[in-house]
Amino acid sequence: MTGPAAVAGGGRAPLVDRVRSRLAAAGGEITQAAVAAAVRAESGGVASDLDVLSALHVLRQEFVGAGPLDQLLRDPRTTDVLVCGPDAVWVDRGAGLERTPIRFPDDAAVRRLAQRLAIATGRRLDDASPYVDGWVADAGVRLHAVLPPVAADGTCLSLRVLRPAAHDLPALRALGTVDAAGEALLRAVLAARLAFLVAGGTGSGKTTLLAALLAAVDPRERVVCVEDAEELRPRHPHVVRLVARPANIEGAGGVALRDLVRQALRMRPDRLVVGEVRGGEVCDLLAALNTGHEGGAGTVHANSAREVPARMEALAAAGGLARAALHSQLAAAVQVVLHMRRLPSGARVLDTVGVLARGAGGAVVVRPAWARAGGWTAERAALGALLREREVALPW
Repeated sequence: MTGPAAVAGGGRAPLVDRVRSRLAAAGGEITQAAVAAAVRAESGGVASDLDVLSALHVLRQEFVGAGPLDQLLRDPRTTDVLVCGPDAVWVDRGAGLERTPIRFPDDAAVRRLAQRLAIATGRRLDDASPYVDGWVADAGVRLHAVLPPVAADGTCLSLRVLRPAAHDLPALRALGTVDAAGEALLRAVLAARLAFLVAGGTGSGKTTLLAALLAAVDPRERVVCVEDAEELRPRHPHVVRLVARPANIEGAGGVALRDLVRQALRMRPDRLVVGEVRGGEVCDLLAALNTGHEGGAGTVHANSAREVPARMEALAAAGGLARAALHSQLAAAVQVVLHMRRLPSGARVLDTVGVLARGAGGAVVVRPAWARAGGWTAERAALGALLREREVALPW
């Protein structure tokens, strides 16, 4: 039997298996050309053209790129691809998760793809190490995978597409992320060189807003960005980007984000930016902002602007900074919090602009000066005082 009908029978499977064995024995990088050559060598002129083409299609999906998920990852709207088993592939194109018709032959195929992507990140994924978290640099994808039996229903694969954030403020205004008054306020914050944090949940547009703000920085300033994964590409003439590196399979060669923050301080930054504050590097960032590095910035995961101090507490604890010390450093180092929110429609908007102040017991609190739902609050006076102190005209 030949052609598509041979998929379920024995016509194609032996050829595919022989090619797998040949490629495994050959070693080296598996490219499309290498797969095609192996198929030609193993077919030996015996298999039909249809069988050869069908086997070539299957093997290219298995050995090159992200296999059957490539078509989803190439879609510029895609932010996440989730595989919960061979017959459950989901995609988020900006409007929430939707199930796709893509299917894998079996769980072994999902496992092989997960292991191949793990190798591309320099990590190990097998029965002894059944989960992995890594960065596939060539594809611009953050990988997380879990193997059975830890994943009870089959191999789970999560791919987060990290597209370079390159919007500017006028583009965000056109998209509805901010209005004219919001854009003017953000430009005033930059002009005053106030240090700020962009907060929000996953996929809320934190990095996009940060990149747009950095693009609006005075072109005479030197911006040094430190990131865990390469996302920030602001349209600014003088940007230095440092990207952390995970350890390899042997546990060597890793470069931590915290180490890069320290290196960035020696590079004469006019503005120091941490793409995402997620650990002990918060201690070094706050110390830097308290020693003359004005106008610094970063992003942090938080469900609301008011929750930012609590989130910073948790991160600082990981870096060995006591609660009282954290609040003292935070109060002196950061002036503004910009909170982003993703609406049910998928739109990402600036939801709150808050100012930091001391609350009861000396703890730092974030008080909204402006909210998308209610407009200006009484805290606008505090924000105005910060701007006037730095001789920046009030944008309202």
